[in-house]
Amino acid sequence: MRNILLIFFVLAVTGCNPGQQFDKSNKSLMQKFNNSIFGENVFLFSPEMEMKEIQTVIDTIFSRQSDRGSEFSNNRYALLFKPGRYNLDIRVDYYMQVMGLGNSPEDVVITGAVRSNTMRHNNVLTNFWRSVENLTVIPVKDSTMVWGVSQASPLRRVNIKGNLQLFDIGYASGGFLADSKIEGTTTSGPQQQWFTRNSSFRKWEGGVWNMMFVGVPEAPEEDWPEKPYTVIESTPLIREKPYLVYDKKGFIVKIPPLKRNSNGPGWVKGEKPERSIYMKQFHIAMPDRDNAEILNKALEKGKNILFTPGRYYLDGTLKVTKPGTLIMGTGLATLIPKTGNSVIEVSDIDGVIICGLTFDAGAIRSEKLMVVGEPGSDKDHQSNPLFLYDLFFRVGGHAQGSAGACLEINSNNVVIDHIWLWRADHGKGVGWDKNRCANGIIVNGNNVTIYGLFNEHFQEYQTLWNGENGRVYFYQSEMPYDPPAVDAWKHNGTYGYASYKIADHVKAHEAWGLGIYNVFYDAPVIVDNAIETPEHLEGFIHNKIIYWLNGNRESVVKSIINGKGGSIDVNNRKATMK
Repeated sequence: MRNILLIFFVLAVTGCNPGQQFDKSNKSLMQKFNNSIFGENVFLFSPEMEMKEIQTVIDTIFSRQSDRGSEFSNNRYALLFKPGRYNLDIRVDYYMQVMGLGNSPEDVVITGAVRSNTMRHNNVLTNFWRSVENLTVIPVKDSTMVWGVSQASPLRRVNIKGNLQLFDIGYASGGFLADSKIEGTTTSGPQQQWFTRNSSFRKWEGGVWNMMFVGVPEAPEEDWPEKPYTVIESTPLIREKPYLVYDKKGFIVKIPPLKRNSNGPGWVKGEKPERSIYMKQFHIAMPDRDNAEILNKALEKGKNILFTPGRYYLDGTLKVTKPGTLIMGTGLATLIPKTGNSVIEVSDIDGVIICGLTFDAGAIRSEKLMVVGEPGSDKDHQSNPLFLYDLFFRVGGHAQGSAGACLEINSNNVVIDHIWLWRADHGKGVGWDKNRCANGIIVNGNNVTIYGLFNEHFQEYQTLWNGENGRVYFYQSEMPYDPPAVDAWKHNGTYGYASYKIADHVKAHEAWGLGIYNVFYDAPVIVDNAIETPEHLEGFIHNKIIYWLNGNRESVVKSIINGKGGSIDVNNRKATMK
């Protein structure tokens, strides 16, 4: 240990990158673990391997991803664990996905730690883009798994034989937990907002602004706004996210069943997958080989697509036209349009599943980054809905980019389970006239449901809902930081744009647990309404909070919804409403 610390000290003094040097010295060891069918950025471990070697590989990847500037690096990694028991300390940082390959989370057991507790500026407000799925953790230190994260860092299908701590030191700002069992206490501490679905724990402690529980039997009692909890007893409609399994037949993707009015983690109850998809039914995409033409030919042949980790620059739109197609990303695989094209367009068809992908806007403006269903789509997909999971959209941050909107939903009966749409407020290519984008999401389809909608910093409505019978469970949104003046962010006599906008013609819509936050740095900004709906829908928007975070001291948000509810400014920073 002393020798390793000394090496890192020398490298730091001499200005070398310790992650890169460590990679070189362990190149052959790294290659030993990344020789699967998924390419060089996927590392496959089995319990028969030397734990010290596995630990070295994990530490090497972590050191690379925790280096200064790695928040927007090009590296992407997936760490896959075959069924068995491991003694490891798995530190998870940017663009690292940790996955167990068992039929149950109990098939892969990590004794030691699986943790995210890197810090910048004494907080974890930018601990984004990482995930852990389908395994059991037996935490050694204080019997507690530390998962200090903010957006785009899901925990899914995990079994924690101990406690779960959703922060490290300082502030944390939002996260997602689903289909999981925590045998001890879950503590949120300074975690400002959090969404939990179909999970169980012995006890929940804490809460700052907006904590929501859907289908969680042990959820704390709702007492809004005295306590920041919103509780829905059962999940109306869900299919858990597909997961990757390794057995004697090789790699298989399991598709969980459709569930209505469910609660608790399905795997605990012995829930069986609805179907299995073998690798021969996939086109396995590699970033150094595949382009839009190759991928579209695979889709036309009826293939599913599994994106291995990396960045894919696409000069054409991926067209999904076959019912039941699965497009699955690993290791935060990232798709970028090159020519102003959209990245993915889905026809108005049944049963499509898209999960685990990141979308970056390109330098040439795209009208939309992803579109589900053609405009005017009218088919009923109630018996076989379309599902989207863990999709993360970025406009700016890694590089300058622009779009009209990130995601447009035209089809009916679409279910989204965790999405973050982000016009970057920091990084490269950031500024009011640089990373232009009007809307995060536009919903035109009917009967669309979203669990965990994170949507931030866009230049008009963050969320624009035109379809009927929409339902949203948990909303986290910051308005844009950077409107240059009051008159620059004004339309039709209205000051600012509401974050959550339901069109005037909509007859039915319901939402629960909406948190809208405000930082206006560049100029004093006035916003009339945080939420706008037709008047008859005001009573169907439940448990709302707005908060004045920071910025220009003359900025103000005048009302929570339609001119009603409290206002916020530097002297009155918080307003809530049932």
